Amino acid sequence: MQKLINSIKNNAILYISGLLAFISCFFVKPDKQYLDYINVRVLAILFGLMLIVGAMGHIGTFDALTNKLLTRVKSYRGISLLMSLLAFFLSMFLTNDVSLVTLVPFAIMVLAPFCENRKLMHTLIIMTVAANLGSMLTPIGNPQNLYLYDTYKVPVKDFILLMLPYSALSLALIVVLTFTLIKGSTELPVNGRREVKGLSAVKVIIYFALFILNILTVIGVVHFLIPLIVTVTAMFIMDRKAFLKADYNLLLTFVFFFILIGNIGRIDAITNSLSGLVSGYPVPAAILSSQIISNVPAAMLLSAFTQDGKSLIIGTNLGGLGTLIASMASLITYRFHSALTKTQKDGGKQGNYLLHFTVINVIMLAVLFALYLILNH
Repeated sequence: MQKLINSIKNNAILYISGLLAFISCFFVKPDKQYLDYINVRVLAILFGLMLIVGAMGHIGTFDALTNKLLTRVKSYRGISLLMSLLAFFLSMFLTNDVSLVTLVPFAIMVLAPFCENRKLMHTLIIMTVAANLGSMLTPIGNPQNLYLYDTYKVPVKDFILLMLPYSALSLALIVVLTFTLIKGSTELPVNGRREVKGLSAVKVIIYFALFILNILTVIGVVHFLIPLIVTVTAMFIMDRKAFLKADYNLLLTFVFFFILIGNIGRIDAITNSLSGLVSGYPVPAAILSSQIISNVPAAMLLSAFTQDGKSLIIGTNLGGLGTLIASMASLITYRFHSALTKTQKDGGKQGNYLLHFTVINVIMLAVLFALYLILNH
């Protein structure tokens, strides 16, 4: 029972989406149309990218990159800025959650020994904000972008140009945040690096080629089945542990929401009432919805009620800021920080983390929403 409770707590969105999908089946009885609900292409692309990034992380690709950069940075503030910028730029291609899973433990390992708990907390918060904001520039930066990109058929160039002003301002804000919150000039010795043993250049090249093949699917050059088959076969031969790195909970959550959205779309009363509201204020609706159910489910749910895909892209990306659950990737950092504080004698209360996280995120959200108002009025 305790395991079930913990599973529900750690995967609340999965269980809620499953329950809602199940309930919706009582209003729209299962039939052949259910098969049309599932966007197999999105699931295939997500799964392929998960396998590749997991394999690249397993052989130490990202650790080697970070180690190389750390040789050029000597101060606490420099490390904080480096980690935040890495989270910002890597998330554009690796997704925000993968970037945080890769970089947050690294940052803790390097910075925790200096017992600057407040600086470390702020570093982790800025890294989380950076990952969520960096990921919004590209269609593969996060799951909701991939879904909205595929659903509304937004050209890659248009997608990037749409989010470029917000990304540019976000990058500037992250630098300002780092210099404002990470004060002092603590000098760090060259230590705390992860040891990378036997990084295979051949594997790196093959994985990068597979990544490019999957990107060609995203932009519509290659049919999604080709990179899926090639990627799965390659991972089965080269690194079966990559299959353990895939986020199957996220894939299953997508399936549940596909069913829920498909059924909602066939209930006229709900569709008519929500369409007017969402169509009138798509960006605020996406931001507010994200604060409650997180931005990935918000994107999938609201897409059933509006044809304004560009507004949903803006709204759900900005909506990743705010509450802790606005972006599920934010929970990754929170869990790492929670585990760290349990080992600290002087505390580092989670309440402090949540307060600082919320204040910083709300300020960032307000600034970026102001930019939206300026650009659209």
